[in-house]
Amino acid sequence: MSSYSIHAFRRLPALLFALSILISGCGSGDSSNSSIPASKNPKALLSALKVFDLAGNALNPFDAIDAIDAKAFVFVFISTDCPISNRYAPEIRRVEEEFVRAGVRFWLVYADTDTSADAIRKHIRDYRLPNPVLRDPRHSLVHLAQARVTPEAAVFLPGGRLVYHGRIDNRYADLGKERPEATQHDLEDVVKAILQARPVPYPTAKAVGCYIPEPK
Repeated sequence: MSSYSIHAFRRLPALLFALSILISGCGSGDSSNSSIPASKNPKALLSALKVFDLAGNALNPFDAIDAIDAKAFVFVFISTDCPISNRYAPEIRRVEEEFVRAGVRFWLVYADTDTSADAIRKHIRDYRLPNPVLRDPRHSLVHLAQARVTPEAAVFLPGGRLVYHGRIDNRYADLGKERPEATQHDLEDVVKAILQARPVPYPTAKAVGCYIPEPK
């Protein structure tokens, strides 16, 4: 086998993975140039926010009883069929476990209108994802958070001010370009800054994943 053939063979797993995420509708979502415009009236969006739990009950996560004393709100947008999103399950679990006892309110958000509550429950069990979970079929939270892909995180201060949206960390530089491990933990850095009463280090960072489909 020629050296060229050996090199091509070694690259085959990465090429196959890139093909799988392209088929899943994945892409590089640059949140700093998001196609979702920032709201001119975020308070109006916040007051009109309506998402659903898995039982179909409408709620506003910022108004939940157990959110009264929250120091920050973290929403992680995920999906059941995105390979990159699924590979982030251990990191999502780690970050949630690290900060939930410090008064940070975490929610997982499923925004695909075609994903049923039963499918979400199965996904949570299979990947050992944390609760609680929200469904956002109308994309009211998607727009408020300026989210474009899964996985993508959004961090709000009490009162509903968005201070960060973008990647969880820099493990993925682009489609098919994965580091052995992350060297920058953006979501963790932002939450630590809030808890330590420091300025948020950056408002956004490029997220790589599967595009959130528009509601039908």
